[in-house]
Amino acid sequence: MGSLPAFTRRGRGWSRLHWAGEVGLTNLVLASASPRRSELLRGLGLSFTVAPADVDETVAAGESAAALVARLSAAKAAVVAAAYPTALVIAADTTVVVDGEIINKPEDEAENRAFIERLAGRAHEVYTGHALRLGDLTEGVVVKTTVRFRSLTRAESARYAATGEGLDKAGGYAIQGRGAALVAGIDGCYSNVVGLSLPTVVEAAARLGVTLV
Repeated sequence: MGSLPAFTRRGRGWSRLHWAGEVGLTNLVLASASPRRSELLRGLGLSFTVAPADVDETVAAGESAAALVARLSAAKAAVVAAAYPTALVIAADTTVVVDGEIINKPEDEAENRAFIERLAGRAHEVYTGHALRLGDLTEGVVVKTTVRFRSLTRAESARYAATGEGLDKAGGYAIQGRGAALVAGIDGCYSNVVGLSLPTVVEAAARLGVTLV
C-alpha cells in the first residue's frame, strides 16, 4: 500500500515533514464503517485507519438531500477529528433522491423490493457529501450523480431484493455488485454512487496540502 506524508502544526497551517510509510505512522483516517468506501481508498494504494462516527442521521424538516449529506458528513468528520487531531480525516454520507423524496437504506426485503420497483425504468439522483478535516482546516463538497435504471419486471425486482445486497445501501442497491445489472447508465461520477467520489476526495485533500495520488 501507499503512504501519506506526516504533518506538524505551524500556526494555522501544516507543513510536510516526511513520508509516513518511512516511519510507520498512520495519518489518514476514514470516518466510515462502509466496506465500499474502504475498498475505494485501498484502490488508490492508501493505508488508513477506519474510525466510524456515531451521529444522529435523522433528516431535519424541510432539509434537502444536498444539505443533509453536507451536514452529516461534516458532523462525522468533526467527531473523528476530535480523536485524531493530527490526521487527515475523510468522512462521507450518501443518499438517493427520487421524485424529490430522500430514500435511504431499506428496513427489510419488502421495502428493498419497493425501492427497486420505484426506481425501475427511470432516473434518480445520488448525493454524497464529502468532508475532509486536517486540524482546524476543512473542505466540504457535495457531489450529485444521476443514475438511470433499465425497465425491470416485478420478478426481477423481487429476485434482486431477495439477495440482501441492497439492505445496507442508500436506495437499496449496489452499483458495484449485482445491482450493476439494474443500471442502464449514469451521468456523473461512478465512485460517487458507490459512496465516495475519488476525484473529489483527491482534489479536496490537495486543497488542504495533502497529495493522495
